[in-house]
Amino acid sequence: MTVLCVRFQLPPMYEAALPGLLGLLEEFTPVVEALPPDGALADLRGAERYFGRDAVELASVIRVRALALHGVDCVIGAGPGPMLARMALQGARPGLTRTVPGEPDAVAGFLAERPVTALPGVGAATARTLDEYGLDTLGRVAAAPLSTLQRLVGAKAGRELHEKANGVDRGRVVPNAVSLPQALGCARAGGTPILAEERPFDRDELDPDRHRRALLSAAGELGSRLRSLGKVCRTLTLTVRYAERSSTTRSRTLTEPTAHSAALTGAAYALYEALGLQRARVRALALRAEGLGSAEQASHQLAFDPVDEKIRRIEEVADRARARFGPRAVMPGTLAA
Repeated sequence: MTVLCVRFQLPPMYEAALPGLLGLLEEFTPVVEALPPDGALADLRGAERYFGRDAVELASVIRVRALALHGVDCVIGAGPGPMLARMALQGARPGLTRTVPGEPDAVAGFLAERPVTALPGVGAATARTLDEYGLDTLGRVAAAPLSTLQRLVGAKAGRELHEKANGVDRGRVVPNAVSLPQALGCARAGGTPILAEERPFDRDELDPDRHRRALLSAAGELGSRLRSLGKVCRTLTLTVRYAERSSTTRSRTLTEPTAHSAALTGAAYALYEALGLQRARVRALALRAEGLGSAEQASHQLAFDPVDEKIRRIEEVADRARARFGPRAVMPGTLAA
């Protein structure tokens, strides 16, 4: 099995092109998993034999067609499974496809010197724990006894870490579909509606204050979009993308379903603080509002807090102003500076 992980380099406000780009991938294989807002996984099992071309050649054709038909370039990683394809993508450059061969020795060589944070799902806290015991590369983690890893990070997490560090990729490409509203941020994860907002930085950003400003902006926009759709969310997910192209994702179930920017901002800050980032070079921050439901059917716990009620009334006025004068008509002072 060969899997491509494709990230389309969509210009700002051009996310509506994603459904068409996914259709392009489906010309080569029906097993395509959308990764909104700008990516996808494609399982080429059978496609290589059918077209008489290997994964690198098919990736080149995909890139040429994306440029010719949509004016969009892409970055592509290829590997024997979704995890390794994603990791290959981290070091890929436009115009070239980075490939991880399927042979065990090649996989081990690819993983050996990479930091543990390069593995999907390994965050900064887990990396620090492993680093304290000298397990700072995937090669060292792979060589460590399973029992040692389980003592350090837990039984289940230790087993998963041991398998991934040894190149065992149990993931599968799960075909799904993405509509135009989904491409614009109304994506679906496992059948559950979500909204997403990402804030990239122009350069690797180390300043926590700038990180918080980005989260404030993203949470505010999520809240505004939820309210305009008459929706509330049950879960908020934060993804931090680092300079070396690895990422960390954390989620929090909210006390009650909400669409209010203040509550979303507070949850985003809590997720960020829990990561304990220290001098982390951050490339982008993304928030996802998951588990969307009808605002009319959602219950709100009355707190009898005059400050909370005042914030909600101000929010309503601000929404009306934005609807009339544009999204930047009303914003927090820290974002206007």
